[in-house]
Order: sequence, then C-alpha cells, then structure tokens
Amino acid sequence: MPTLRLAASAALFALTAACSTAPAAPSLDPTPPPARRPDAKTDLEYGSPPPPPPGRY
Repeated sequence: MPTLRLAASAALFALTAACSTAPAAPSLDPTPPPARRPDAKTDLEYGSPPPPPPGRY
C-alpha cells in the first residue's frame, strides 16, 4: 500500500508540474538606446563630430 500511495503522489506531482504555467517573458523595449556622445579622446583623434542633420519640417 505505501508503494501505491507513493506512486500516486509522484504521478500527481508530475501532472501538476506539467500543467503549471510558464513565467511570463519580459517585454522587449523596441526603442534603441540613446546615441553615445564621443568622449574627449575620440574628439581629439577624429575631430569634432558632424553637426546633426537639419529638421525635416
């Protein structure tokens, strides 16, 4: 009888684990990170960065 009870509890545990829901996936942020500003060394090596493009409207 103890083996039957053990088998039944193992089956119940396996069934419960199989039916449990997965954790929700983290939402992805579609916006890109802000552009990094060149540091002083880059400024000295390559010169000042070009000015930003003019506005469209």
